[in-house]
Amino acid sequence: MSALFGHTKGAFTGAVRDRPGLLKTADGGMLFLDEVGELGPDEQAMLLRALEEKLFLPVGADEEVGSSFQLICGSNRDLKAGVARGEFREDLLARINLWTFHLPGLRERVEDIEPNLDFELDQFAGVTGHRVTFSKDARQQFLDFAVSPQAAWAGNFRDLNGAVVRMATMASGGRITVEVVEQEIGRLQAAWRSGPADGDEPNAILAQLLGEDRVAELDRFDRVQLADVVAVCAQARSLSEAGRILFAASRQKKQTPNDADRVRKHLLRFGLAWQDVREGAGRIS
Repeated sequence: MSALFGHTKGAFTGAVRDRPGLLKTADGGMLFLDEVGELGPDEQAMLLRALEEKLFLPVGADEEVGSSFQLICGSNRDLKAGVARGEFREDLLARINLWTFHLPGLRERVEDIEPNLDFELDQFAGVTGHRVTFSKDARQQFLDFAVSPQAAWAGNFRDLNGAVVRMATMASGGRITVEVVEQEIGRLQAAWRSGPADGDEPNAILAQLLGEDRVAELDRFDRVQLADVVAVCAQARSLSEAGRILFAASRQKKQTPNDADRVRKHLLRFGLAWQDVREGAGRIS
């Protein structure tokens, strides 16, 4: 709150001088608030008033101060879902939701991976002073994996940056080999399989979809299997993509695979549909 709205000298321990705060500093200009969804209820209320009346009260102050600024917000949260859960003010969302631009995740724009692969190698060289390159086969193997349905890129560009840094660090003689790429692919797949909080999210989605009582009635075998199917469906862009991921091994032995139908029938066993899973994942995220 002090960072946003400022404070007066002596307002709290350590407040040895007045601080104008970001809103006052942006007076006559523009303020970018990243992760606006993390603001607490008090900060949300004060921000709403500052936007509507251009007035706010710094911490410890007796008099309000004014500031006229344009606001741009960023968030990796679904703020509409936050409103539904009572975590974000509906009136504040209505006020800041004048123009909204959705930035797709890396998995949804795989055409960005190859140029950013070169960018990350340049960044590594700039930081460490060591230029590292891929062998031709290693580069192609990594790119084939990176644009495939098996690559979740759950952490978006942070995952890509981490992968390049690890491979470049392990590259003997400044050359990333096929062996180094295979090791990194295995590490990424293991990390994505574990998911958030060691798999708590798929189980949370199951509880959201079926109810905790129904989930408790399932055999552990069915529950674990269904949780994995639901986790893949929640991340996939289509039913067909989910099928390709879930049946990647068996589909190679079939001339006319219909993986989407296999996923649809599996969900139907538990009274679920593709859209149910997608909507349930949206409410949990």
